[in-house]
Amino acid sequence: MEVHVNYLAVAAAAVASYIIAAIWYGAIFSKVWMRLTGITDMKPAPMNMVLMLISSFVMAYVLHHSIVFGDAYLKTSGISGGLSGAFFLWLGYIATTTLGTKLYEKKPWGLWILDNAFWLISLSVMATILSVWPGNMPA
Repeated sequence: MEVHVNYLAVAAAAVASYIIAAIWYGAIFSKVWMRLTGITDMKPAPMNMVLMLISSFVMAYVLHHSIVFGDAYLKTSGISGGLSGAFFLWLGYIATTTLGTKLYEKKPWGLWILDNAFWLISLSVMATILSVWPGNMPA
């Protein structure tokens, strides 16, 4: 199965995730996040910001493929297919992986909840963008 990738849609989803992260961890929950992590300096290094944007692009690219395959398998399409894919990727990979990290690093449950709420929202927005972008998904 050949998967057509609209890189503009993937880039838009990646930038959306990056912006959501900036708002989530910067404007809305910066004090809570700093208290829960014990980090006192909220100034990320420029290279870290570039790496996060690249990471968002890779995630959007993989999410796009997951939605295409999920839609084909489940015979769904549009926003519902995208949101289903986002939820199951979050549940199967992000929530479970970060739970292991939380348990072994003995981080507060509040941090796990804060981070996972971000990832669920971010993936949902990315999936919505990818699902509704004209010409991005197979007919």
